[in-house]
Amino acid sequence: MSVFFYNTLNRRREKFVPLQPGKVGLYTCGPTVYNYAHIGNFRCYAFEDILKRTLLFHGYVVRHVMNLTDVDDKTIKGSRDAGKSLTDFTRQYKDAFFADIERLRFLPADVYPAATEHIDDMIAIVRILMEKGIAYQAEDGSVYFSIAKWPQYGQLVNI
Repeated sequence: MSVFFYNTLNRRREKFVPLQPGKVGLYTCGPTVYNYAHIGNFRCYAFEDILKRTLLFHGYVVRHVMNLTDVDDKTIKGSRDAGKSLTDFTRQYKDAFFADIERLRFLPADVYPAATEHIDDMIAIVRILMEKGIAYQAEDGSVYFSIAKWPQYGQLVNI
């Protein structure tokens, strides 16, 4: 039996053909660990779990990666307000997240990369985007993606 997905870009139902026969790479967004996950977060994780189970049911080998955002404005503010290190502050919410997904019987991901483990990689990617003129630095030092330099931007929403 084949697996079909709705392709938002062309608004059609399409047969799923993996890049490697029999294997699927599944990257999903995990929690930003500044607070406990809530029902809205778990709705997303439930969908991801159903998707993974469907792929497994159809015989695919699934490599699932779910990121953990353990550094952003909210985690930094929360750690400062709590008087804790960023690591100690986010650990309580990471631990609670893992306990919650176990209680909900979601299949675990194979890997949970944390943002703090990949800061150098992120900086390198931003530099490449800036060198290519696809990103630019604002007066306040923030870096933004230049939608004017990417003609395909907005295709999913027809803009």
